Amino acid sequence: MAEEEKNSKAAENSQEQENLGSKEAAAGGEKPEAEAATESREKEISKDARMWAMFSHLAGLAGLNYFLPLVGSIVGPLILWQLKKDEYPYVNEHGKEAVNFQISIVIYTIVACILIPFCIGAFLLIGVIVFDVVFILIAAIKANNSEFFRYPLTIRFIK
Repeated sequence: MAEEEKNSKAAENSQEQENLGSKEAAAGGEKPEAEAATESREKEISKDARMWAMFSHLAGLAGLNYFLPLVGSIVGPLILWQLKKDEYPYVNEHGKEAVNFQISIVIYTIVACILIPFCIGAFLLIGVIVFDVVFILIAAIKANNSEFFRYPLTIRFIK
């Protein structure tokens, strides 16, 4: 008898919660699906994993210095990816993408430098540098927001 009462009370509470939920949904209190999916994704991926994934993209900016102009852009993401790929699967995916993008950028930069004597290389070089910086920043922001970003015009060397 007591067990039946508990079951009926549980059923009533469940029904009340459903009614409240439907009233909130009707009043606009329910979150949109995209927002709820983003929140659940952020809970699944740890803050540290998101931070290291973001750094793996931002490490590509190391190629813009004077000391390691072409190599620095590959070495930075490669080192971070190798250090953290086993610890965080999320960093593994972002690290591979960042390294592939930086290798592609180095190839595009070399081609632009070869074309400098033909008057088109200087414009291409400026375009490649701007393209590199803009998409690194976009990818870093997406990585920190628990989203995966695929760079455009990237040759996939590492699968």
